[in-house]
Amino acid sequence: MAGLAQSGSNPDVELLYDINGLAKDAPHWFDKVMEYVGEYGLLLAMVLLVLWCWWTGRRRADPEEAASSAAALVWAPLAAGVAVLVNVPIRGFVERPRPFLDHQGLEVLVSGKTDYSFVSDHATITMAMAVALFVANRRFGLVGIGLALLEGFCRVYMGVHYPTDVVGGFALGTAVALLLSPLAMALLTPLTRAIERSPRAGWLIRRRSPEGAGDTVIPGARSEKSQDTERDLAA
Repeated sequence: MAGLAQSGSNPDVELLYDINGLAKDAPHWFDKVMEYVGEYGLLLAMVLLVLWCWWTGRRRADPEEAASSAAALVWAPLAAGVAVLVNVPIRGFVERPRPFLDHQGLEVLVSGKTDYSFVSDHATITMAMAVALFVANRRFGLVGIGLALLEGFCRVYMGVHYPTDVVGGFALGTAVALLLSPLAMALLTPLTRAIERSPRAGWLIRRRSPEGAGDTVIPGARSEKSQDTERDLAA
């Protein structure tokens, strides 16, 4: 398995050179931007996107669905963590070296990568979060999928992954996020419901209405204040 994609006539390798070749022609400052974006920026953007979805969701959440919606958002980062753990034995089994170790002339933007290449952790994390986010909220999920695709492009552009490393990461992240979602929801929803009922932590699940704004008015019912007023007049 270690010899995967070592042939120069391999389409995987050809696409690697085509995408990474863009880094050679780009200005140095642009390569530095791509290095930061591909290594840290898009991961941070995914986290912020999930937080943004939570913040807007808790303000608009249906009381009947608030807990399940929050559970779906909690699953997004957890799915990424589970997918990375699943990737550990996969990397050890495939043992594919980084592309710059087997192929000359690549523009490597990040040095010091000594671990195996297949599958890409960055692609796995971002796609797992994006797919889980899509399950929770399609609008935010589509943005997340776009960020994940950009992350995959950056990893190849930086010269640290083959295209198939990225595709494998996308597949792994998607599989974990979707296949384990029913189990995750079954475990997380009771937790988020308990938090929602908490006087102190309930705001994490759903924004509280102003005092009295959410009171239900029952036709024909009289408040205690009006009843006291009537008793005073009768006296």
